[in-house]
Amino acid sequence: MAEPETKVPESKPRNDRSPWNWLLLIPIVVPVLTPIYNRDEPRLFGFPAFYWIQFLFILVGVGTTTIVYQMTKRGRRP
Repeated sequence: MAEPETKVPESKPRNDRSPWNWLLLIPIVVPVLTPIYNRDEPRLFGFPAFYWIQFLFILVGVGTTTIVYQMTKRGRRP
């Protein structure tokens, strides 16, 4: 005996074209601009600029990702 067909509710097509997504280019483009951090001075707690600016890039990436997530999330059901 064949199983009865169950209808799957149709969902709206996904639209990820939020202008907030453009912020995600910041953590991609800024580290490519090597003149920003290609130097030894100024030192921060004895670390050359190259190292502490790399850590700053991590914070910028986390910050922009968090902002984009918060601004583009939809109401989610648990």
